Amino acid sequence: MKTRRDFFQALSIAGGAVAASAVTKSALAGLPEPVLQSSAETMGQLFDESDQSYNPVVTLNGWTLPWRMTDGVKEFHLVAEPVVRELAPGMEANLWGYNGQSPGPTIEVVEGDRVRIFVTNKLPEHTSIHWHGQRLPNGMDGVAGVNQPAIEPGKTFVYEFDAKRPGTFMYHPHADEMTQMAMGMMGFWVTHPRKKHEWIEEVDRDYCILLNAFDIVPGAATPKIMTMLDFNLWAWNSRIFPGISPLVARKGDRVRVRVGNLTMTNHPIHVHGIEFEVTGTDGGPTRPESRWPEVTTDIAVGQMRQLEFIADEVGDWAMHCHKSHHTMNAMGHDIPTLIGVDHRGITEKIQKLVPDYMVMGERGMADMTEMTMPIPENTVPMMTGDGPHGSVEMGGMFTILKVREDQKPGDYSDPGWYEHPNGLQAYEYTGELITPASQKKLGLSLMPQQSKHEQTLKFSAIKPNRKKT
Repeated sequence: MKTRRDFFQALSIAGGAVAASAVTKSALAGLPEPVLQSSAETMGQLFDESDQSYNPVVTLNGWTLPWRMTDGVKEFHLVAEPVVRELAPGMEANLWGYNGQSPGPTIEVVEGDRVRIFVTNKLPEHTSIHWHGQRLPNGMDGVAGVNQPAIEPGKTFVYEFDAKRPGTFMYHPHADEMTQMAMGMMGFWVTHPRKKHEWIEEVDRDYCILLNAFDIVPGAATPKIMTMLDFNLWAWNSRIFPGISPLVARKGDRVRVRVGNLTMTNHPIHVHGIEFEVTGTDGGPTRPESRWPEVTTDIAVGQMRQLEFIADEVGDWAMHCHKSHHTMNAMGHDIPTLIGVDHRGITEKIQKLVPDYMVMGERGMADMTEMTMPIPENTVPMMTGDGPHGSVEMGGMFTILKVREDQKPGDYSDPGWYEHPNGLQAYEYTGELITPASQKKLGLSLMPQQSKHEQTLKFSAIKPNRKKT
């Protein structure tokens, strides 16, 4: 079992640190220590030594924020600040986040807990925090100018309320929201049930994924905050494939995946190899009789969904957004379609002026994975990631669900690539091919020719109220 001490040691190993915020010494005496985390690796579960009634969540490429108990109240400390986030190996982004990361750490509590959150602002402008989906006093809802004054730079505010109902929630600013969310300010909140709930199953593994997006010009590191739709980096927990960790399960495990969407569009999340049920939404757990099996569910902006399934099929199963452009990185939206265009002779002439010029898209975009054309620094290829059988040709919102028979309970380490048993993998056919019947035969034409006996009709049209000349 991992303790809080183990967690802090893990933070140190991963490059994190425990640091004091920029407040006075007298104020610091009343604050929980703000824990900072700089590593983009998936951190392990954070167990509550005093409460073993729930199985802690695992946030892909993220972590859970430690707390302290003060007179029966769980106290947390969030620090809003500029951060540098590794989106994938070879690319970092200048973002805004919490406690050294974007998204911020997951806050994990139990139904009925009294919660106190200290929020210190180290941004260059004011901020606030809205506790998305929570039932709480109106003055704690976090809308700057409506429920509270904004938190000015250098100031610390306190939010306090009861975690009234179990479920999946989020937190994000409600001050200059367009800028601050575009810069990566958001986080996850999970409230576990206090006792057995008739609509909430106990699970073996519980994952958190927050959907977000950025518009970062190739070669740059800071997002464009005015973008409304044409984002070029679609991310899970501010990571893009191949930088997203896999989801790991033991065969037979009941797995819950909590997904929250804070992008500017909906995302149809698709899981290969299994059927899941939506067991929870923004409003809490769904009634069992309202559920049905599916393999894709659409998650709209501002929504949360809990997907649950039994990992009963071993293998490496893809999990991704089914909007095809959302599984690509740093793509250009204005590139023309060049499929079928004959570049012979032209390429050589262009290369005399531009030595690094390469043909793009003549046979489709898969050629992009084979190119060695230089790309700007701090940029990852549009289609990337290698599997055991070649290029995966994916990016963005894509990862792998890895189910193994010998994965130990509580072991979240990557088991490597799946080795397929003999006879259970697609293979090349080398026998004789049968020539299909021609569709040009009489009666099979898709575009039948006009009969010689058909007449051409002529007509003229007169606009209403046209004046005669």
